[in-house]
Parts: sequence; structure tokens; C-alpha cells
Amino acid sequence: MDDRVYVGNAGVDGATNAGWLLGHFMPPGDARHSADVEVKWGVHPAGEARSRWATRERRTALLVLVSGRFRVELPDRTVVLGEPGDYVVWGRGVDHSWYAERESVVLTVRWPSVPGYRVEPPVRADVPGNRVEPPVRR
Repeated sequence: MDDRVYVGNAGVDGATNAGWLLGHFMPPGDARHSADVEVKWGVHPAGEARSRWATRERRTALLVLVSGRFRVELPDRTVVLGEPGDYVVWGRGVDHSWYAERESVVLTVRWPSVPGYRVEPPVRADVPGNRVEPPVRR
């Protein structure tokens, strides 16, 4: 087998690494290892939210809606992705958070791939007792 080629399924492979398919966190020598870019296949049940705002961002990101309805909170606006193919791009230094208004699948591409950004798993914002940072404009 050629280590420069990897064939998989985003739903299956992503389930083992919080949705992440490609990036610095994959084993060196694996075709999915990259310091240049990260790719995530995010499957989010309705009501799921990012556990806290991403701050001091050093990467550029592209988020594409595959299915569902997904809200991205940015410092100066709220972006609702409601049709398959809707997308948003934000650059370095832009804080962000998100919320799945309906069950959603999103494809995220970030660059470069930078260690040190792991956060707590998403939470169900609609479950009593779960603490989610409110969408405060930053």
C-alpha cells in the first residue's frame, strides 16, 4: 500500500477524531498529515453549540454547509447558513462560535494547521444545566 494515498469515509473516519480528517494531528507519514491545512467533517445534532468562543485565532477558516441549518457567531454579525453550499470565510484574528439550529453537516477547512487549539467537546445548548457562553459581540 502507498502511504501517500488514503481512501476513507468522512463520517466514519471523522467519528474517531472529533470530525477532523486532515491536519498536523494525524500521524507523520500518513497521507492525512499536514502542517498547511486542516479539514473537518462536522456532524452536529440540533441544539449543539461550541463549548466556548474561539479567541486569538491565528488561522483562516472556510465553513461550508452540507446539510441542515447552522449559525456562526462572529464579533460583528451572525451568519446563518441555511442552504446546502452556503459558506462563510473568516481570517486571522476573528473570534467565532457556532450553534446547530437543525441537525447539520458542515465541512470546515482551516489554514495553516496550528497545534494548541483543542477545546472541550461541543455541548447541547438546549439541555438544562449545560453552560454555553452567550453570543456576546466581541
